[in-house]
Amino acid sequence: MAKTLVIVESPAKAKSISKFLSKNYTVKASMGHLRDLPKSQMGVDIENDFEPKYISIRGRGEIIKELRTAAKSANRILLASDPDREGEAIAWHLCHLLGLDLSAKCRVEFNEITKQAVSAAIKEPREIDNNKVDAQQARRVLDRLVGYQLSPLLWRKVKKGLSAGRVQSVAVRLICDREEEIRDFIPEEYWSLTASLECSGGVFKAKLAKKQNKKIKISSAEEMKEVLQELNGEEYKVKDVRTRERKRQPSPPFTTSSLQQEAHRKLNMSPKRTMMLAQQLYEGLDLGKEGTVGLITYMRTDSVRISEVAQAEAKDYILDHYSKEYLPPQPRQFKTKGRAQEAHEAIRPTSLLRTPESLKGSLSRDQLRLYRLIWERFLASQMSAALLDTLTVEVEAGEYLFRANATSVRFPGYLAVYEDNQENEEKDEGTLVANIQPQEVLKLLNLQDKQHFTEPPPRYTEASLVKKMEEEGIGRPSTYAPTIETIQSRGYVAKEGKQLAPTELGEIVVSILREYFRDIVDLEFTANMEKKLDDIEEGSLPWKKVIQEFYGPFSKTLEEADQKMGKIEIEDQVTEEICENCGRNLVIKMGRYGKFLACPGFPECRNTKPLLEEVGTDCPDCGKPLVIRRSKKGRKFYGCSTYPECEFVSWDLPAPEPCPQCNSLMVIKRSKKRVRHVCTNTECRYDKTIEEQAE
Repeated sequence: MAKTLVIVESPAKAKSISKFLSKNYTVKASMGHLRDLPKSQMGVDIENDFEPKYISIRGRGEIIKELRTAAKSANRILLASDPDREGEAIAWHLCHLLGLDLSAKCRVEFNEITKQAVSAAIKEPREIDNNKVDAQQARRVLDRLVGYQLSPLLWRKVKKGLSAGRVQSVAVRLICDREEEIRDFIPEEYWSLTASLECSGGVFKAKLAKKQNKKIKISSAEEMKEVLQELNGEEYKVKDVRTRERKRQPSPPFTTSSLQQEAHRKLNMSPKRTMMLAQQLYEGLDLGKEGTVGLITYMRTDSVRISEVAQAEAKDYILDHYSKEYLPPQPRQFKTKGRAQEAHEAIRPTSLLRTPESLKGSLSRDQLRLYRLIWERFLASQMSAALLDTLTVEVEAGEYLFRANATSVRFPGYLAVYEDNQENEEKDEGTLVANIQPQEVLKLLNLQDKQHFTEPPPRYTEASLVKKMEEEGIGRPSTYAPTIETIQSRGYVAKEGKQLAPTELGEIVVSILREYFRDIVDLEFTANMEKKLDDIEEGSLPWKKVIQEFYGPFSKTLEEADQKMGKIEIEDQVTEEICENCGRNLVIKMGRYGKFLACPGFPECRNTKPLLEEVGTDCPDCGKPLVIRRSKKGRKFYGCSTYPECEFVSWDLPAPEPCPQCNSLMVIKRSKKRVRHVCTNTECRYDKTIEEQAE
């Protein structure tokens, strides 16, 4: 009987797919790439038209041997790596390793790992898409030329161990640019004035908006004093009451970028963790009686397209669980921005019938949280718009105009399923009472004036950096998370809370690249290179021509920089702490998880130790100072400085003051809405809100 060998990338995917196929199919995993450019050398023959030199990856010999053995006993071989450029390149490399005919119809791909999708794909194999392979080769060769020629220059001129990459350098530049904006920012003073007013129906608040029908800006205490004097004794009367209906449309289903942003905002997940969990949901999980099945469609996509089958399922689900009012007049499709791969779909559940509630016993806590986010966002995207009633009340007081806004939901539509964070929404300025009538005279209860200062732009978080990279066309869906991981692990960027701040090293490297390699950190140049890679994939541009056009100017710049650039010394900060091994003063170094102490006598002396930064609070167990520590995975926590003698630890930042009720340690708890001081003594339960978080 004819045997077919199907090769996928991971064991989890192999396990899922094998359950959908008959015994005539054998499914094996390649464990990702089996061939690549060598790590020990550039692996690109510049003199021979940039021909890449591929070798088998060290440690993958047994897998290659196993696949070759399986291939010999198979009548047909199908390559089912992921449906993107990287997956196409993996299939192409497998063809070379297994001696397959590159023109044979051996490539299958599926956007979701379900029985229906797998069975359909198996019936329609195609040839390897050489344009996709060439686009991936071009990216790989470009990154190798930059990394393996620019990095050694940084080693010689700045510091050994540095690296510069085509995309990672631009990401660091974005963070450095934002830091410069923050440093250069000059705050401006402004004042607001809120009136508490009483009408026949109750009390509401309105904000000062205009003077003599012109927008008013109050910039000092003196100006505010003048406004208050002019308002003294004025009658407050309702000038206008306006109501209008507004439709609020749902957001599209997730792309890679929007999933990473929303998972960070709602679930506090890093892009790396989001993609790891999404990969698990895509490849398939054991659902008990149903077996192993993929729960979401492919998670590396920049398309918001939805298949007709998925739309039909969404329509049936909405009619069954809600009503026809929750269904839009026409199936909702969203327009994809730019040059997204429309062959892909947006990220969605493979079946809406697998509700989050039905999967509670089969998924881990974080898998379920991410699945619920994807499930709800997709369902909401196929529902009708929310109908909102907005009410605006304008109040006259002499030459001044106060305004109050309020919004109420008349019909929830998609909001019955998913509350998104759509931008540019009008913010309510208070609660309005019903039945306010034009010309009604109001009673002024009080005027509250408040001083404000404009704030600098915030530092990027991992989520906002992903958004910025997508907006600027820097990288692609598969590169966002690894790029952010790389710039942190290299010590160019450090996490402070949720925010990303450049290190001194990161700023020095970006400064050098700006001066000598302007194109490498230029946003437009990098975005244009991504467009050229898209052109290669579409077959309209030869990949080696792109490399040639890049490398000519780059090699000249490299040579000039090597001649002109002097040695840049980055002096380590010397501490008073003495090395126990050799007596030298320890210095502060920057590592993957932040700063640490090290002996300057390296490599003769390799002594290192944590840099213990005190938090200003003493240990509740022994009275010694509490310090910031890091777990093996880099997560920050707080522990006693005398560890291991005292093993006290806290994941929450200790508050500076003890509990006023029982004198126990308090910790600071932060949520989206407020900051609280909470007593760690479970019998006390003291809990006080310190400040409300700005929306």
